[in-house]
Amino acid sequence: MTERQNAWKDTPVTDGTSNWQLYRGDGEPHPVERMPEPPPWRRFPAQGAERRARTYRITPDEVRIVNAALHLRRPLLVTGPPGTGKSSLAYSIAHELGLGEPLRWDINSRTVLADGLYRYDAVGRLRDARLGGDRPQEDESDIGGYLQLGALGTALATSRPDRPRVLLVDELDKGDIDLPNDLLVVFEEGEFRIPELARLGERHPEVAVMVEGGRERHTVRHGLVACPEFPIVVLTSNGERDFPPAFLRRCLRLDLKPPTGEQLRDIVRAHLGDGGADVDTLIDRFLTRRDTGQAVLATDQLLNAVHLLSGVDLDDALLDEVLRSIDGGQLP
Repeated sequence: MTERQNAWKDTPVTDGTSNWQLYRGDGEPHPVERMPEPPPWRRFPAQGAERRARTYRITPDEVRIVNAALHLRRPLLVTGPPGTGKSSLAYSIAHELGLGEPLRWDINSRTVLADGLYRYDAVGRLRDARLGGDRPQEDESDIGGYLQLGALGTALATSRPDRPRVLLVDELDKGDIDLPNDLLVVFEEGEFRIPELARLGERHPEVAVMVEGGRERHTVRHGLVACPEFPIVVLTSNGERDFPPAFLRRCLRLDLKPPTGEQLRDIVRAHLGDGGADVDTLIDRFLTRRDTGQAVLATDQLLNAVHLLSGVDLDDALLDEVLRSIDGGQLP
């Protein structure tokens, strides 16, 4: 427990409670001079890709599957219950291999392939052309300023043999039913064409377009974006639906299991240090609830409970709320 957390836990207020109760619910103003420290994973701006990677833990068998995907240059399809670290795996790979922060493409029910490849702001270009006065509206040389490669397009365009990009495609199973099939050609060929640039032909064979997550530009020739090296692609799925066989055979699959007791202790130590006997007891209670089917629990719920334990009187009622089943079930 840090000195700052100790101060909040142990300093009494007039009603006999401790200062960890920032909000009292009595309607009386009591401005705080200083907030207690947040958990390390809730510090902003950006919780830190490096910290997320350094605290990540998987089993040796799971490491072998990751390495097989790296050698085969195949996308890695990662499945498993919520909270098992599926998306964090991409950050861990990028950190250990020194490849920078991963590009990220978050999938939702409206996502289509084009969202990951590129975006063209035709409306903005037309507006600027009209405001440009005497500049000809048919001027084609400025089109690159209105075109930005998406996360997948950027990964393909900027991967190099000595430095491939890491791309996280998160929660693929939430996307349109056709999205996995639409990805097949891109994954197999490692390229795609931008029609707006291809139409320019020899008039403007090279156009510098914007990329995801950076200020630099990438030069696209004759409208074709092709990768010199296939990126490291990590696709995650919560198992909400099945994928077509043609898609599955182009991926290596990794099914992450819930962490064991020893893995949980290692994860807690990596995030919060050695908490002693109280933390061991809390981990045992978490495992009992999770493994006996009393509740569907995620690892970050345990981390939340351990963090509160260091600065809060964590009684059974509060623990039940922190460890509430994430499947919507009743409290144990």
